[in-house]
Amino acid sequence: MSTASRGVHIGPPRLKIAIHAVVWLAKSGSMLTSAMIASQVDSHATFMRRVMQSLTQAGIVDSKGGREGGYFLRKSSSEITLGDIYEAISSFSHEAEEEVDCGEAGEQLDVELEKILHEAELITIEFLRNYTIAQLMDRVEFFKEE
Repeated sequence: MSTASRGVHIGPPRLKIAIHAVVWLAKSGSMLTSAMIASQVDSHATFMRRVMQSLTQAGIVDSKGGREGGYFLRKSSSEITLGDIYEAISSFSHEAEEEVDCGEAGEQLDVELEKILHEAELITIEFLRNYTIAQLMDRVEFFKEE
């Protein structure tokens, strides 16, 4: 079985959805509503608004309120890296984590595990900074000009 068919789960659970949303915004070249983005990434508009809020707070997208409002990219797709999106969504995901009481030994284990996971996350972010949204779009045939 290839890794592509199993799916790879690195990073926050919302990472792939956030990347897809930014790609759709880049492809459209215009403002899209959360409902439009949600339909493209097979998600719910309410959930999408929460993801987009994280991207907005990180300065990746901007939003315009009101009936004619929506989301649009704040920078060009060649300036947005996958690492930027990872960081934006990662801070959003960490807010929702629950604390588990595992006793004193469990607390020590958690402290050491957090150090290791933090180091792995920093390495992952640096690796993802090597790829922009524009480069990702170039790798997908659907987006290539004919």
